Amino acid sequence: MAHDTDDVLRPPLDPVALNAALARPGGMWRGVDVLPAVGSTNTELLARAKAGAPHGSVLATEHQTAGRGRLGRDFTTPDRAALTFSVLLRITVPADTLGWLSMLMGVAAVGAVRRVSGVGAALKWPNDVIVPAEVRAGVRAGGAPGDGKLAGILSEADFSDPDAPAVVVGMGVNVSQTRGELPVDTAASLRGEGATDLDRSALLGAVLGGFEELYAAWSAADGDAEASGLADAYRGMCVTVGRRVRVHLPGGALLEGTATAVDHHARLVVDAPGGTRALSAGDVVHVRPGA
Repeated sequence: MAHDTDDVLRPPLDPVALNAALARPGGMWRGVDVLPAVGSTNTELLARAKAGAPHGSVLATEHQTAGRGRLGRDFTTPDRAALTFSVLLRITVPADTLGWLSMLMGVAAVGAVRRVSGVGAALKWPNDVIVPAEVRAGVRAGGAPGDGKLAGILSEADFSDPDAPAVVVGMGVNVSQTRGELPVDTAASLRGEGATDLDRSALLGAVLGGFEELYAAWSAADGDAEASGLADAYRGMCVTVGRRVRVHLPGGALLEGTATAVDHHARLVVDAPGGTRALSAGDVVHVRPGA
């Protein structure tokens, strides 16, 4: 049976229910707007930010046709197969703390995926949502060759209005894609990982609910990830720490060693033969498992 486009598996998002649950008085979220299709939710929401859209605006789409990832990579997804959305934040915290925002979204996403779908998601530094190889091997016949990437997260800032600087945080979660619909062998979907629930509206509500709670504590602590508990929450979900890694650096350089920590600046600390290095997300091209 061909279920790839079956409405039972791929129902549309429910903006009425989402707004009723999330856009409440005193809450963070001003509203959830769902577009049938858009090139990139990040690009569209950044444009809306320039036009004065408020803090807490959420934009989702049923079909993103020109999504953008780290390092300018493009990607597309089948209609209604992924949860693709962006949030707009009018920031009040110091600019040097903004590296934590993508990680904050990652923590919210992992918690939501675990609760809604039952899939044992985790984080790969800096902000990929994955199903770790050891989890996949435990739940799938014959095991799996490695980590499976469920979602990527991209933050983009606009400081053109110094009185209300904006940051847009976007994410695309693979939900109901079949193996053949995923772009690369290292990608995974909730469906392919044995999810018990593929409801994208429930998943978006859970992500935004978790994000609001984490953001409230983080912003109240003036962006201090340690004081707010965000750093510890992130470290508890990040499987990169403790692994042997091979870090691809700009210019083709390679750093191999053991990831030992994520520090208070959100940098990955790697013990390598030449000494200990602390790497920010902007310093690296890839972090892959080491030999």
